[in-house]
Amino acid sequence: MVSLQVRQVYFSYLNGLVLHNIDLFIKAGEMVGLLGPNGSGKTTLIKLASGILKPKEGEIRLDGSSLSQLSRKSIARSVAVVPQQFHIPFAFTVNEVVTLGRIPFLKALAGESKVDRQFVVNALELVGISELKERRFDELSGGERQKVILAMALAQQPKLLLLDEPIVHLDITHQIEILELIRRLNVEQGLTVIAAMHDLNLASLYFERLILLKEGRVSADGTPAQVLTEARIKEVFSASVRVEPHQITGVPHIIVMPKERITKRE
Repeated sequence: MVSLQVRQVYFSYLNGLVLHNIDLFIKAGEMVGLLGPNGSGKTTLIKLASGILKPKEGEIRLDGSSLSQLSRKSIARSVAVVPQQFHIPFAFTVNEVVTLGRIPFLKALAGESKVDRQFVVNALELVGISELKERRFDELSGGERQKVILAMALAQQPKLLLLDEPIVHLDITHQIEILELIRRLNVEQGLTVIAAMHDLNLASLYFERLILLKEGRVSADGTPAQVLTEARIKEVFSASVRVEPHQITGVPHIIVMPKERITKRE
């Protein structure tokens, strides 16, 4: 497990400032949902936390060590990223894709070792896709592909798992499977997890801490009950909603209120 500290971070692309004075501390072993409208900075923050991007101002520290002082290989041995989109230009098998997760541990020109191959086997088993290992990645369903990408990340032996919209474009069955798996990894493997999410109800259900971004700033940080209020959702998403306790779990449940009256169907 590792902690992540984001200290007064600013970041901008050529077309303008994206993140403004982000100040966060993610404790080791936490499972955090990152929320916000499109363009609010969720993906950018994940890229900064992984070292892919560097802050214009401020600092990001992994277990007390500044990312700017760590090599890419060193970061990759602790931090794994599951991107929103992942493309393989070749006809790789599932086993070959998952093996890519061992790259940070490979010695130059040596290829994977018996230990590396065992970590690949373990990752396939952990995600529950061992039977797919000889299948071609480009022939799999969306849910199966997402499990393969997650297995590739786990083959890195990460301490911090960063996920950018891990359930986007998946049907509800695969959404639940992926989120249940991520929660199990958090509990059983002690992984620190940060996941950008769009679905507020699923975020409320699976994450004990939520961070809400608005226009590149932290609008709220706390439990689902503290973050997902009717007033704040209206302010950040410009949406009228009702928030009620879920009848079974008790967590906040968001009901969208249509702008125009909808006639009840007979």
